[in-house]
Amino acid sequence: MPYAIFTILDFTIFSFHDSLTAKLPLTRAGPQPESRAMSDSHSAVELRLLLEEVCADLCRFEHTIARGLRPDAIHIDREASVGHPGAFADFRIQPQGRPARFVEVNFGYTNDALLKSLRRKYAVPTALTKSADGVVLVLDEAGRADYAGVIAAARASLHPGLDLEVWNETRLREMIRLHFKVEVERFEPERLLDVRAAIEHAMGRYAFGAAPGQPYEHDALRAQLLWHLGFWRVRELYEKSGNPRNVLQPATYPDVVIVMADICSFSSFVRDTADARVVREFLTSFYANVRSQIIDRGGLLYQFVGDEAVGIFGLPDRREGYLDAAYETARAICSIGKAVTSQWQRRIDRVQTAHGVHIGMAMGELELLPLRPYSRTHIGFVGDGLNLAARLMGQAGCDEIVVSNSLYGRLGARWQPEFTETEPIEARNVGRIAGWRSKVLF
Repeated sequence: MPYAIFTILDFTIFSFHDSLTAKLPLTRAGPQPESRAMSDSHSAVELRLLLEEVCADLCRFEHTIARGLRPDAIHIDREASVGHPGAFADFRIQPQGRPARFVEVNFGYTNDALLKSLRRKYAVPTALTKSADGVVLVLDEAGRADYAGVIAAARASLHPGLDLEVWNETRLREMIRLHFKVEVERFEPERLLDVRAAIEHAMGRYAFGAAPGQPYEHDALRAQLLWHLGFWRVRELYEKSGNPRNVLQPATYPDVVIVMADICSFSSFVRDTADARVVREFLTSFYANVRSQIIDRGGLLYQFVGDEAVGIFGLPDRREGYLDAAYETARAICSIGKAVTSQWQRRIDRVQTAHGVHIGMAMGELELLPLRPYSRTHIGFVGDGLNLAARLMGQAGCDEIVVSNSLYGRLGARWQPEFTETEPIEARNVGRIAGWRSKVLF
């Protein structure tokens, strides 16, 4: 059978000296505007996206360190539906054995926009919001008129049963200092980029078992492993292998699940978007959220190609529940795609015929190989499953997931009733495929 080749070519180096507390320098002279007053709306959007990453990491560390849960016992869903049409939380955190919470990062929102957003999402209960116990509101207090009144109105905007927890600048500084040993003077992109580097360094220390006070070098290989697998998954694999070079070894891996997704009507969205910054903004949002979703569920982020994302589950080991985790990730990516394209539609004039993503999933054998002699930072995969997932993705409509017959047969009983059998799919260079289709409803 023909093989598809996908490669990882990115090579990122982080260098961070160990210290008990790193103080972030001020890099601009003179008074700085608060995020709400930013003249460039694109900067404000990107700042919020960066804050979402930081807050999700804080949530995970809060539950692992302060409450003793295993990192893989905490599920975080990005752009999570709240049950109303077109309404999505920035993310939803579900610790094992505890109620879920929705998180809204509203730095830069006006008071009116903030309250309107909360009422639209949480004033009327849905099955999803009733299963949660609260909303975490991440909000800038500095310079905000009638801050106390806004918080009271925000609390009143939630339906009964939902508590409001507020993270302002003071609370964020305390949490960042506690978990990542960094002092933040202002919440601006330059400072938060340093915070993210510190977070990655802290995650590296955790992943590779560096004891407090022990020297730790966050080199290129460690950075790549964290990017593609996430810190808790690397920790799990490193404890088995004992060497970063042995975490992902060239070998043949059977029964791997490939999840392949791309944006519906992407070419049309790009064609009808006059401002290239808007295209970059929404692609960055898509990439960041999809990567987080894949690694949060224990998968390996392979790569992004244009608007296409590729995730792999069951490699290098087949951890318990990895098949269902792959399908749950695919469903969550559908939510991300719907949220991103719905927001994109609100920024352009021409109405797009389709919003969301379509996804193909296949199961098979993959070969992991180095792209340079002895390399572990430059790797690629070949395998018929990549071709198969691509062909199935081409048969999926918006918000649809099409899976191969062998994968369907091994999914848990919880998910199989969602599928209907497709007609045999004529797939170029692959043959006729038996597949199953599910539709994610919002």
